[in-house]
Amino acid sequence: MGRDKRNGARAEHFAAMIRNTMSTPAWRALSPSAQALYPWLKLEWRGPKANNNGRIVLSVRQAAGLMGCGINTAARAFHDLQAKGFLVVKRHAQLGVKGQATAPEFELTEIAMPGEGTRPRKLFADWKEGGDYPVQKAAIHNPRGTNRKQNPVIELATARHRNSDG
Repeated sequence: MGRDKRNGARAEHFAAMIRNTMSTPAWRALSPSAQALYPWLKLEWRGPKANNNGRIVLSVRQAAGLMGCGINTAARAFHDLQAKGFLVVKRHAQLGVKGQATAPEFELTEIAMPGEGTRPRKLFADWKEGGDYPVQKAAIHNPRGTNRKQNPVIELATARHRNSDG
């Protein structure tokens, strides 16, 4: 059977794993779950023509589903990739006013950011043992900074409570 013109133009989507990147001390120091997550993040990159680096979106829950692991394991993998310089958070996850959640946006430091004349930062190449990069964590949306309820129950000041008549 011959190919039709629509299917002939489609190219296979793949993530190139570069040997020089994988031979760095930073890559070898990554946890196995972080090494498993990295190709999934690279698959979210659309290529040099439609460069979306810095706007790569993959939530922890999506990553856990793709990797076949738990949410905490996927979150630790994201943390490890940031600490070793492979990943930088450009915009944190947030829950909108109407409940519309957005996943964080990432930059892969192995890939150049969009724009003319930019080069990839490759932070992982400068990583040294014990010299992890700071990890940007999402802000805690708790204005009081405690684990108490946002709107505490008002204590009643009735005669029964004042007199301890119980």
